[in-house]
Amino acid sequence: MKFTITLLLALFLCSFSSFSQSMYGVKGAVSDSASASKLANTTICVLNAKDSTLVKFTRAEANGHFAINNLSKGKFLLMVTYPDYADYVEFFTLDSVKREKDFGKLNMQLKSRLLHEIMVKGTKAAIKIKGDTTEFNASSFVVQPNAKVEDLLKQLPGIQVDKDGKITAQGQTVNKVLVDGEEFFGDDPTLVTKNIRADMVDKVQLYDKKSDQASFTGIDDGVKNKTINIKLKEDKKNGYFGKVDVGAGTDKFYQGQGAFNIFKAKQKLSVYGTIANTGKTGLGWDDAAKYGGGNDMQMTDDGGIYFQSSRDDLESYDGNYDGKGIPVARTGGAHYDTKFGGGDKESINANYKIGYLSVNGINNSIIQNNIPFTPATSTTAAIPASILNNTSDQTYNNSIFRQKFNTTYQWKIDSLSNLKVSADGTLKHSEAHSNYLSAGYRNFDTLLNKSNRTINNNLDGRVLNASVFYNKKFMKKGRSFSWNVAEAYNDNTTAGYLNQSTEFHNYKTGALDSTQVTDQYKTGKTIGSNLTSNITYSEPFSKTLSLIMNYGTGYNRSTSDRKSFNKGVTGVYNKIVDSLSNDYEFNQFSNQVGAVFNYRTNKTVLNFGSKATNVQFDQINQLTNTNFKRTFLNWNPQANYQYKFSQYRSFYAGYTGSTTQPTIDQIQPVANNNVLGNPDLKPSFRNNFELRYNSYKVLSGQSVYFNASYSVTNNPIVNNSFIDTKTGRTVSEASNLTTKSPFSFYFYSGYNQKIKNINYSVGLNGDANQTYNYSNGFLNTTKSYNYASRFGVSRYIEKKFDVYFSVNPGYSISQTTSENSTINNNGFKMTGYSYVNVYLPGKFQISYDADYEYRAKTASFDDDFSKLIFNSTLSKKFLKDEGLKLSLTVNDLFNQNVGFSRTANGGYISQNTYTSIKRYFMFSISYDFSHMGGGAPAAK
Repeated sequence: MKFTITLLLALFLCSFSSFSQSMYGVKGAVSDSASASKLANTTICVLNAKDSTLVKFTRAEANGHFAINNLSKGKFLLMVTYPDYADYVEFFTLDSVKREKDFGKLNMQLKSRLLHEIMVKGTKAAIKIKGDTTEFNASSFVVQPNAKVEDLLKQLPGIQVDKDGKITAQGQTVNKVLVDGEEFFGDDPTLVTKNIRADMVDKVQLYDKKSDQASFTGIDDGVKNKTINIKLKEDKKNGYFGKVDVGAGTDKFYQGQGAFNIFKAKQKLSVYGTIANTGKTGLGWDDAAKYGGGNDMQMTDDGGIYFQSSRDDLESYDGNYDGKGIPVARTGGAHYDTKFGGGDKESINANYKIGYLSVNGINNSIIQNNIPFTPATSTTAAIPASILNNTSDQTYNNSIFRQKFNTTYQWKIDSLSNLKVSADGTLKHSEAHSNYLSAGYRNFDTLLNKSNRTINNNLDGRVLNASVFYNKKFMKKGRSFSWNVAEAYNDNTTAGYLNQSTEFHNYKTGALDSTQVTDQYKTGKTIGSNLTSNITYSEPFSKTLSLIMNYGTGYNRSTSDRKSFNKGVTGVYNKIVDSLSNDYEFNQFSNQVGAVFNYRTNKTVLNFGSKATNVQFDQINQLTNTNFKRTFLNWNPQANYQYKFSQYRSFYAGYTGSTTQPTIDQIQPVANNNVLGNPDLKPSFRNNFELRYNSYKVLSGQSVYFNASYSVTNNPIVNNSFIDTKTGRTVSEASNLTTKSPFSFYFYSGYNQKIKNINYSVGLNGDANQTYNYSNGFLNTTKSYNYASRFGVSRYIEKKFDVYFSVNPGYSISQTTSENSTINNNGFKMTGYSYVNVYLPGKFQISYDADYEYRAKTASFDDDFSKLIFNSTLSKKFLKDEGLKLSLTVNDLFNQNVGFSRTANGGYISQNTYTSIKRYFMFSISYDFSHMGGGAPAAK
């Protein structure tokens, strides 16, 4: 009996234990995320969370359901696998409180859609895909202590950063880098990537930013811009960090930089400064469009003045000047942004930049014009074919000082409406001092003219831009209204002296015929004011079809008062030169209407429509009291189609048409003996076609891309020049070409792949251009074709080395055809670039970068040209966090940085040699410091 009771008790305890275990389990259902179809026979595994050993597994039933029972308490992993689908992994816990985990409906993603991405929930994956955003967890990528964001980006799959800081992601250029979703220093990418420390970054988000129109209408127009957003760690949003870097070198070269950044919750304040004569300016060229470029005044050989738009030397893409001359730069800036109001509805972003740059140097040029034979007419004798050579030796000393400020205020009025107010202003003062010694020869041996010219001129400029943008969405998805009002004001005042002595020689004997002396004082005052208003309304007809309509008006008023004065008997410049002076007013009024249809499905976006603009302008010559009026109707048709095969593979085809009006200087230029106006000029029309294909795989880093564009211009405006073979003087005017249509074509393609931790890249690109110009009554046709290939290899091993090498062989075809002659300038070319960083024991580091260029001799140029710019640095880091670094750098080790360029185009050949920065040695000290989130980052 006792035995029976004991046996029953044992059986009861075993049954209870078995019952207790059977109470722990998991269940769920598996289906396809897109089609919602049930995935039968899917493998479901339960793994121990500690060591990933298998506990139990089963397969899903025909309806996709599964259940696994008889589990114990503990921490587990659920892994779901199915052929051609990405694995699904999720952490879960079973305990006395939660005995069963119901996963509900698990949506499996095809690998072709997720590009082999493994979805992980509840843990920090290195890479995650969230809709259209690829998110990189910064802590999963190891970088050196005190590394910057630029160093972090180089480690991320699919992102490349070149020697100048230019970023390419998934085969496309990144033009915008944000910090916590906000612009930083006016959205200058290099000031973000070279300034922010990598150890402050929590996540790097890469996505295609929609156009402003698509953002507020909610209607995808197919326009996307690759954008990177740097999300900072929460504990790094309180504190400060910065860097100081100073260096002194041989041949009186020096460089100093400092940056300080302070973060406090929702506020950021940053300042920086640069002083150097090594070519470093610390500013990026992307801000030129935001702050308004200036106009540079040029003085021509015969005393005329013309204005041309030009890129400011203070702003190049990589923060350096263009390499001509010896620069001295002093630049600085400040940035501030904050959010406030309930729910952070309001924000302010402000930037201030100040900069001074002076450049001294010598520029020597040789230009060869090939003049075709000109037959005799009833009034003129025949002009034989000849060659005109012009040489010029320029010594210059130019400087510019500029201040810029911009600010943006945004207010999220409610969930459906927003207000944005922006303003920016620029103050600029520039000085140019140049001396030219030039001479013109006919057929290399007969002197035609000789000139000594000195120019001294100053420019003071002011730019102010302001805009107010309001947009409102309605409850009906896709219905929206927006209104933008903008004012642009530009004021330039110039004053300068021209002193010139020109000798004209007999074109047969070379003997001196006459001498012309010019001694003038020139002033200019140009003011431009442009007020525009644009209203946009979008209306959805269905889930797939919408209409976007807009109406805009514009009023542009410009005045220009330019005068030339000769010196009077008292020595004062008070005798106005009527033939070289002009005072006119230009008023332009425009009305624009447009309608664009948008059709979109899950994979397709189609846009088509047009804008029509009626333009009326009224030009008044104040000196002659004459009035010139014209009216134009401009058409801007557009159509584009985009198809998304998957999230990261797409195709785009687009067309745009645009009308180009003659400029005011082409119709009625400033009085100038070298340039004539043509009031009969008609607009030209440009047709542009574009194709794009992009494919990218996240984990393998494989990308394939192809971009191509073709444009052709009807009724183009071309240059029509007459060269006097007796004196060498050129007179030109703009003319319409009705018999020919210039065109241009380019393509850019590439393939990148990461194989066994080595990144490989290959590419092919090319361009073709055919342009026209008249010379002495004959039409010149210039054809230019360039082909190039790219081969690159790179590899990075943490704390060991970082290597990159690329070579780019190519071939150029350049041909100019006139009446009876053809000039070929065809030849092989090659460029290459390489850099190596090696991390040595004892916190030593040695690095080099090498830039190579080669151009073979051609029919126009008798000699090959090649140069290798080799720079190297040896450095050592100190302190526990490696914040202190001593460096010894050699610039242009082989002393081959020769300032040299040559071109052959439009019937002429030119060659330039100029002053450039050559070899020097520099010793520098840099110190990185920080106090973020309560303390400095620990050494790695």
